[in-house]
Amino acid sequence: MFQALLIDKTDAGQTVAIQSLHDDALPDGDVTVDVACSSLNYKDGLAITGASPVVRKFPMVPGIDFCGTVSASSHPDFAPGDAVVLNGWGVGEGHWGGMAQRARVKGDWLVPLPSAFTPEQAMAIGTAGYTAMLCVLALERHGVTPASGPVVVTGAAGGVGTVAVAVLAHLGYEVHAVTGRLSETEFLKSLGAAEVIDRATLSAPGKPLAKERWAGAVDVAGGQVLANVCAAMKYRGVVAACGLAGGMGFPATVAPFILRGVTLAGIDSVMAPKADRLQAWARLATDLPMHHLQALTTTVGLSEVAALAPAILAGQVRGRVVVKVA
Repeated sequence: MFQALLIDKTDAGQTVAIQSLHDDALPDGDVTVDVACSSLNYKDGLAITGASPVVRKFPMVPGIDFCGTVSASSHPDFAPGDAVVLNGWGVGEGHWGGMAQRARVKGDWLVPLPSAFTPEQAMAIGTAGYTAMLCVLALERHGVTPASGPVVVTGAAGGVGTVAVAVLAHLGYEVHAVTGRLSETEFLKSLGAAEVIDRATLSAPGKPLAKERWAGAVDVAGGQVLANVCAAMKYRGVVAACGLAGGMGFPATVAPFILRGVTLAGIDSVMAPKADRLQAWARLATDLPMHHLQALTTTVGLSEVAALAPAILAGQVRGRVVVKVA
């Protein structure tokens, strides 16, 4: 038997409760993992509150990532006792996820836990931090260096944003942090932000082309914020877009792309190839200052997750939330 946070849906509506389940209830997979930690991400907030139909079948265990130890495996790459991490692949949406003491998944979805991290640290990074590193890698791949000019990070006080700010600053970039919570200014500067910008200045419709400000961008907002960021990119600037917290729309023109040669690079962390995942986790081990992790992280138990879900959707949660399930 194991404990799990279970989302179910009936004609009366959606329910979320901790339940005791038998191993026979686990979905198909060739690796079973004793989960140590998961984390609370924006998509988990959507699933738990029902604010968006991200859950594709019920009942569902949320948690789009987890870290733990293999307890049984028929996959050639993993054996009992191996420490592993999972990010994405539709867990918590179409396949039971990490907010349970046990998970069963395809071994192809797992990567070894880097020796630099404990399970708690891996989930303090979690899908948000792994996504942030994919964005940084995209900027580098397109030639953005610290000498190119400032890099802007939207949603800077959230999970992706905080890791992106810390990593970029560590790598020597001048980081401009955009947030709707100016009360977090000192916190963001402690992570390395050189400037903190009020999100409101980017939330209203702007010009097709604005004054050139940034050589690179990590955007989690989408919507009008993304449109204004693109309009203010330097010549041949690069925007890594990975989120839609500000909306799925993109009320922009083609002007930045055809007059300034701006690149809009889409970042998908859910189905990213294994090679990209291994590279991202390897770089996190070297380029994320570990002393920042504690400041970025709040740790909760399974019983606290449902109450926190609305807060993460409202942008009221700083940094990362680790969920200890073991």
